[in-house]
Amino acid sequence: MIVDPKEVSTGRLHAIMLGAIAPRPIAFASTIDKEGNVNLSPYSFFNAFGSNPPTLIFSPARRVRDNTIKHTLENVMEVPEVVINVVNFNMVQQMSLSSTEYPKEQNEFIKAGFTEVPSSKIKPPRVKESPVQFECKVKDIIHLGNEGGAGNLIVCEIVMVHIHDDVLDINKGIDQKKIDLVSRMGGNWYCRAHGDALFEVEKPISTLGIGVDSIPQGIRLSPILTGNNLGQLGNVESLPSEAEINEFKHSGERDLLINASLSADFASHRAAAKLLEEGDIQKAWLLLLSDN
Repeated sequence: MIVDPKEVSTGRLHAIMLGAIAPRPIAFASTIDKEGNVNLSPYSFFNAFGSNPPTLIFSPARRVRDNTIKHTLENVMEVPEVVINVVNFNMVQQMSLSSTEYPKEQNEFIKAGFTEVPSSKIKPPRVKESPVQFECKVKDIIHLGNEGGAGNLIVCEIVMVHIHDDVLDINKGIDQKKIDLVSRMGGNWYCRAHGDALFEVEKPISTLGIGVDSIPQGIRLSPILTGNNLGQLGNVESLPSEAEINEFKHSGERDLLINASLSADFASHRAAAKLLEEGDIQKAWLLLLSDN
């Protein structure tokens, strides 16, 4: 399917974007107007955009159905401050409830059952139940259009961070397994960063990988090895030496691995794929190169 944005409705394009650009982190934004009315609302057009100065940007888009703007946007134009609270699994249902379009004078903290906590440096309150709360000053508001669906980028500078101790690891960093974050998908779908959904990929920052193009053709064009497998193999700095390959060939371990693959077709590739799944890239290379 090919979609030209100019040939579909805004609602249709909006649904396509939200279904494909995901998972998206959630900015659970608490704001206050000049009369002191508090608002709490979630936004998934959100991310971090720098750490010096520490910058977060989220976007309360204009409503598609009637081209009106959200209370959050009205509030930050009056009082340019916001707390961006992160959302974990324990609070996702209450967070969703807060997105109901209550009247401006209605406090969503109360309707959704959240606890207001005073901020240290700004007027809007924090959500006590959120594992991390960012107090922010609004530095700029960039309006991207005047029609329904147009974004309004709220550029925020973090001035204080509050973190629940129970999501920290022994080094005082945020433990990704403990924080249990959720994110938005398309439609009514959410994603939970928990259990098997969490995995690590080693970043090629301090090393210079050989690249997929340097993998021998017989391995690169394997019908067994996936693109992820090739990415792992291409992330090594150098291939095993001839001496290492020969030692592996005569160690007996090669035969054990191949016999365990339970298939004669591309047995070494199947065994190597299993090693890669387990994170043993060096041994996978030794097995693949020992075929020659």
